[in-house]
Amino acid sequence: MEIKEQHIAGQTVRALVQRSHSGPKDLALTTDHPRPTPGPGEYLIRVGAAGVNFADVMQSHGTYGGGPQAPYVAGFEAAGEIVGVGPDVDSPLRLGTHVVGAGPGAFAQYMTMPAAGVLPVPSGWSDAEALGLVLNWATALAALKTLGEIKAGEVVLVHAAAGGVGQAAVRLARHYGARVIATASPTKHDTVEALGADEVLDSRHPDLAQEITRRVGGVDLVLESVGQATFKTSLSVTKPFTGRIVVFGAASGDATLTTHDLVFTHQVQVKGLHIGALAVTAPSLYRTLLAEIEALIARGVYPPGTPEVHPLAEGARVLEQLESGRTRGKLALDPWR
Repeated sequence: MEIKEQHIAGQTVRALVQRSHSGPKDLALTTDHPRPTPGPGEYLIRVGAAGVNFADVMQSHGTYGGGPQAPYVAGFEAAGEIVGVGPDVDSPLRLGTHVVGAGPGAFAQYMTMPAAGVLPVPSGWSDAEALGLVLNWATALAALKTLGEIKAGEVVLVHAAAGGVGQAAVRLARHYGARVIATASPTKHDTVEALGADEVLDSRHPDLAQEITRRVGGVDLVLESVGQATFKTSLSVTKPFTGRIVVFGAASGDATLTTHDLVFTHQVQVKGLHIGALAVTAPSLYRTLLAEIEALIARGVYPPGTPEVHPLAEGARVLEQLESGRTRGKLALDPWR
């Protein structure tokens, strides 16, 4: 199959380029980056909005497993319009269809995206409102259901509950009938309470584990994305043998867990999750997740997102704020502003 592409004026694009692995400070705006060409199995996307994730912060420091080597166009999540179709795309969506998905170089006016991993933007939603669908919500759903095996009446602990995945997880856990204990910094408690969390605790409470135990006894399922700062608490409050901890991030740094810990101190089930790896290595499982998300949207459980959208030129500052914990909810960049 030949490449199909709308006529697009100009061969260069505005993009944010990560020039080194020294963090977000070395993220620079360029106006003459070559426009990408879709390869086999790819769409060319005119980016309407790009999602900002903590993985972008990790990539900027070179600490994201399998991440790109600098210099590179940053970002990997976006929603936008299909304007080109590469070879070997089975049953391609029509040019002009708006989709949400992931691929390299999302912090730019145009990017390529693997066709197999995209979903159409829900009817009536803007590109920005669809951000998070294939990453934040898919991660939360996989952590709660696919790996977490959530059941009605269970107690679920959600760390970093004011973030993109955290907010989705609180909504979903409540939908599935769980009692939700959430942690967040005090300035973000109002956001988490509005989502329906039963208890919202200070993530930096010096006796967080004791406070959780005092309120609920033991926890059936923990969604762990913070790492070093909370992992010890997660282990100590999870019910022995039946309790599960799903780990999908380490925003505060890596935590350590030994076989001695698991055998003699914390007899819990620990499961690792990377939604990109799940999509690649277990595609049928990933498609099941996406189908369930579409059903949740149809039932009104998953509403349109309300990201905080910034001009592309502010990308470095936005990533620095995310890294320092000064943000809440979904963040996005508009490459045309």
